[in-house]
Amino acid sequence: MSQPPSASELTGTGAHACDTLLSLVADTVPVMLAYYDARQLRCGFANQRFADFVGRPLDSLAGSSAQEVIDAETWQQIQPSVQRALNGEGMQHVCQRQQADGTTRVLEFSLQPHRDLIHGQQAVVGLMVLVNDISRHRQAEHALRQSEERMRRFAEATEEGLVFHRDGCILDANGAALRITGYTLAEVLGRSIFEFILPEFRAVSMEYTRRAREHPYELALRHKNGRAIPIEAVGKTLPQADGAQRVVIMRDITARREEQEHARYLAQHDTLTQLPNRRFLMRQLARAAVEAEQRQARMALLFFDVDHFKTVNDSLGHEAGDRLLCEMARRLQEGVGAHDFIARAGGDQFVVLLQDLRYRGAAADMADALIRRISAAHEIGGTQLSLSATVGISMLPEDGYSPDELLRHAAAAMQYAKEGGRGTHLFYAPYMLGQPAEALQQEHLLREAVLQDALRLHYQPQIQLATGRLTGFEALVRWQHPERGLLGPDEFIPLAESRGLVTPIGRWVLREACRQIKAWHDEGLPRVPVAVNVSAMEFRQRDIVSEIKQVLAQTGLAPEYLEIEITETTLMQHAEHSRTTLQELQALGVAVTVDDFGTGYSSLAYLKRYPLDKIKVDRSFVIDTPNDGEDVAIITAIVQLAQSLQLQSVAEGVETAEQRRLLQGLGCELGQGFGIAAPMDAQAAHAWLQTLPTMTKP
Repeated sequence: MSQPPSASELTGTGAHACDTLLSLVADTVPVMLAYYDARQLRCGFANQRFADFVGRPLDSLAGSSAQEVIDAETWQQIQPSVQRALNGEGMQHVCQRQQADGTTRVLEFSLQPHRDLIHGQQAVVGLMVLVNDISRHRQAEHALRQSEERMRRFAEATEEGLVFHRDGCILDANGAALRITGYTLAEVLGRSIFEFILPEFRAVSMEYTRRAREHPYELALRHKNGRAIPIEAVGKTLPQADGAQRVVIMRDITARREEQEHARYLAQHDTLTQLPNRRFLMRQLARAAVEAEQRQARMALLFFDVDHFKTVNDSLGHEAGDRLLCEMARRLQEGVGAHDFIARAGGDQFVVLLQDLRYRGAAADMADALIRRISAAHEIGGTQLSLSATVGISMLPEDGYSPDELLRHAAAAMQYAKEGGRGTHLFYAPYMLGQPAEALQQEHLLREAVLQDALRLHYQPQIQLATGRLTGFEALVRWQHPERGLLGPDEFIPLAESRGLVTPIGRWVLREACRQIKAWHDEGLPRVPVAVNVSAMEFRQRDIVSEIKQVLAQTGLAPEYLEIEITETTLMQHAEHSRTTLQELQALGVAVTVDDFGTGYSSLAYLKRYPLDKIKVDRSFVIDTPNDGEDVAIITAIVQLAQSLQLQSVAEGVETAEQRRLLQGLGCELGQGFGIAAPMDAQAAHAWLQTLPTMTKP
């Protein structure tokens, strides 16, 4: 029969080689290790870690009883497990020891019975004791539980929805997310998060998740009751031991969308009649003109002016006049078709847009029918009134394609009709915009100006609103007229466009602006870009990219110091050509700004696909701020749009310190206007640059 090994047998000289190997193994394992005989629980072997643990020299442990070696508190905790191990059970027991410094030490005891034959039967002859200090592990577990608890409390307290998922499979969601979608937690667990996203946003969302992106974006979810919910979402990756998770933080932006829609409505409608206003009219005209050109269709613009309206205001008061205008608006709405468009152009003037006309006479028929409807008697403030209206008509394509042209021609026809007798209509004819001889003379002078260097460039600074730092110039063309003095572009560019002179003027402006800004750079003045306006006609008809390359090569100006400004209407005309040109400009390194944003027609679906750099807030929205709440709302919407498209926003027409502070507070980045600096000729701009304080220089 074999007997359990005694201390002397385990440490005797006859087992020296084995003892050395055993000691090496024992001291190598990262746990505290000891062996006790089963009869008296005396130590037969221990490693250095165990000796350090019990605070005794290693060579003093052999033959010592367990109670002598282990402190009373720990022995009391593990004694029941020791007894069960002596009865043949493998046991594990975790106990805690209070340290002198006040910290708690957590120990895991593993007791493994050693069996052998005694008198022909298996019996427990000893215990192998392994002790592992798991204090740090327990602290980490405790910290993790606390972190999870904090996360749980935060998830329930926040109003933002939180959804946790792995590869799209929902693992958890907080109460806010469930309130937003209308589902219970049981109804969403285990399902794909993409099931709840509207189909038109699903591909974008899946790509966002696949690439582990973490920037905010907008999409829409389907509520349990079926309605669509617009949300702003941002995803974050959470590394986990069993694989990365994603948390989606989402915010219901229904209220924000409603505010934006309300601001958009205010920006596009007349507050008195609720008809579309002039801004909306210009956008609608631009869109309709593009569509008509593509379909080779005909449309008409009817410009109405209420005859003798001033008499009503003077005799009955402005309240009566307002009621009359509302009545006129109602009658016009009732008299046109569902696809026709009506707007209040201002004062007592209204515009009706008729699309897809089969013949020219249909516009005259509609004008006469609306004149009769407006002229019908009605009562205002107890007074019977019967007012007529005079109508000017312009046609597309006969009288042009651009909104400005069509509106200007219709207004000219209306004025001629008034002079010839009110209460009638008149179609536009070229003679209505000035005498032919005078037009020919002005054309001759403008051609001479291009050839004889009578054009001038003025430069208006553009600054960073927050710091006042100069960020660039806009080049503005002027004509030194031999009789009328210095003229702005509004006084001669329409003539240039109608006479085919806009292209040579545009080429001169581009070359001169690049030459001048390069000369300033070479002098050591601030290295900032110059912005050059390109008209829709130039953008469509000229090979603008090739010309820019040539001018940059000739002047030596780096592409990053040139910006091109185009209107949003230009973007919409010949969309594929516009996008291709903009992509080529981007590849060249030339920046592109959308000028006069908000005054033309633009599709956001197109806008976000174009490679653009800046959006300019038109001066018409800035001029009445901060007192005009509608304009403030419009500017806010445009700035937020620029931010969402990752474009810089620029405000034109900044006149006062109050406007500058307002724009900065709304998040607008850049500004220009007379309140910052007026447009200056090259000599004045050069002197101005030399006076700049250091903080304004890039």
